[in-house]
Amino acid sequence: MRNKFVVFVVLVIGLAISVPLFAHHGAASFDTGKKVVLKGTVKEWLYSNPHCLLTVDVKGEDGKVTEWIAETQAPAVTYPAGYRKNTFKPGDQVTVKIEPAKNGQPVGRIIGVLTADGTQLGDLGSQAVTGVTEFK
Repeated sequence: MRNKFVVFVVLVIGLAISVPLFAHHGAASFDTGKKVVLKGTVKEWLYSNPHCLLTVDVKGEDGKVTEWIAETQAPAVTYPAGYRKNTFKPGDQVTVKIEPAKNGQPVGRIIGVLTADGTQLGDLGSQAVTGVTEFK
């Protein structure tokens, strides 16, 4: 009986420790029902773990430039969707479709990217890089 109790305690502790890991990768901070299309100039592309980050300067209708940070998963996850270390360079013109942050900050999760040469990059899990996302 004592062994069953020890196993139970170890399982409970293990589950309690793992809950923050699931929360970290959740979509709770993003408005998953809303899609925003950003057109702008690449400022920086960080291709590293735990998340890749694309920083884009977007000029608003008022002429004011806003720096947006769009994230996606790690390189091992985004690679099949067409993202590479050299995919974006500062100065590149891009169109990025995101799910924006719920708090209104200029942050979002990448759904897809259209590069200046017309290459479409998909969301994580997508295998094809063409026709994955419509940019409307």
